[in-house]
Amino acid sequence: MMKSIIFGSAKHLAFALFYSFVGTCIALIAAAVWYLNSRPELDLWHTTELKAQYRQQPSIASFSDYLRLEDKLFAEVENKVIAKTKSESLLVLNRYVAGSYSDPEKWAQNWNRSFEWKNDKADYGILLLHGMSDSPYAMQYFAKHYKGSAHVIGLRLPGHGTLPSGLVDVTWQDLAAAVTIATEHLKRVMQDKPLYVVGFSTGAALALNHELEKIAIGESGDFSGLMFLSPAIGLPPVAVGAKWQSRLGHLLGLDKLSWNSIQTEYDPFKYSSFAVNAGDVVYQLASRNVELFKQLDSHARERLAPVLTFQSLTDDTVDSMAVVNDLYLQLPNNRHELVMFDINRTQVNLSLIATDPLAPYTDLIKSAKLDFDFTIVENTGEERGAVQARNLITDSVSQSITEQWPKQTYSLSHIALPFPEVDELYGPHRKQIHNRIQIGAGASKGERGVLSVPSSEMLRQKWNPFFYYMIEKMDQRITE
Repeated sequence: MMKSIIFGSAKHLAFALFYSFVGTCIALIAAAVWYLNSRPELDLWHTTELKAQYRQQPSIASFSDYLRLEDKLFAEVENKVIAKTKSESLLVLNRYVAGSYSDPEKWAQNWNRSFEWKNDKADYGILLLHGMSDSPYAMQYFAKHYKGSAHVIGLRLPGHGTLPSGLVDVTWQDLAAAVTIATEHLKRVMQDKPLYVVGFSTGAALALNHELEKIAIGESGDFSGLMFLSPAIGLPPVAVGAKWQSRLGHLLGLDKLSWNSIQTEYDPFKYSSFAVNAGDVVYQLASRNVELFKQLDSHARERLAPVLTFQSLTDDTVDSMAVVNDLYLQLPNNRHELVMFDINRTQVNLSLIATDPLAPYTDLIKSAKLDFDFTIVENTGEERGAVQARNLITDSVSQSITEQWPKQTYSLSHIALPFPEVDELYGPHRKQIHNRIQIGAGASKGERGVLSVPSSEMLRQKWNPFFYYMIEKMDQRITE
């Protein structure tokens, strides 16, 4: 009798706990849905579907085909969005308002579009691949640097450079197919001359995927060298669940749930609003690369060209540690180099940093044999802002660097690496350019929560004080 009473009580308690748990989960989901759906209303550039998007159509078989489709795509943006967006005083910082401060046409070249800079005397070819939500603008300084010696292609990835809605349903396979089209074109043009690729963030992951996919089927890679900036090798764990937010939105008919952020489109060459699907695309691509590495034995991995990577120690977009674990620890032989940019270790900065971001790497070096060059760009400790390049494995200074940390800058960021100080959009110096936005020079101050652009975004480091050191390292890799 007593056993039955105890069993019955336990059963009722279990049911109570179960229903309480389910109720709590439902309440949390409902609260999250309410919060996400209470954000600003979606605009035309969030909801417009572009018919001329590249989706691996068999009819688009060459780079010329891709560029012709791109012409149709931009004409569609003009007709469906720009022509319908009224010019109002509140929209002077909107890329879709003709004549606004953010109008891409105010630049000598619309960097949202793919470009090919031909060179009959080129010694090699270079393919430039931008990151997720970016545009070829992010790769322009590499194009300008190498145009004298290379045949240069800056590829606009599918879904980019047009409307943020282009990222709602794009797939990583769409992006990879476009990379293949551009690579095959560059191979035909350059014939037997070497090819190099410079990839930023998702562009780096796509370049790596292109090579790994070929090696996995027994072919040789296309590139003689791979150079990566802030590569999307691993993402924070939150990216794993990104697609479920979008699926819930489709189920409930709430389009806003397809967006991680809904912001003013003030940047002429980068989406400010970010589709949930875009994060999932990068996650799926990174996962595919991890899977491919697992399929390849050490002999197959040796067919991968030398990899040179530049990565900020602090990166809020991708997992810096994954660059070591999921890329460099998978590479055999000592032909590869990772260059890590440390934080600016002033006494003031260190007193405000809770955890030293370098600690995990120091522990790794002590516990594992690293078969690659691991360089860190760090403070010298002698002159304020002065830096040096030190080999972390041999603990020897390999190079003094002329560039220094700027005042009031405590670290680089994921987005800073491709842009030098002189950049007129993201650089810190206000230029005498009328009626054109200068994002890097505009750090407005006031009460928090007033502007639609988050203060964290306004204060994020947007340019790289060590850009020309990076270029020098890339030049050495190409001329080796």
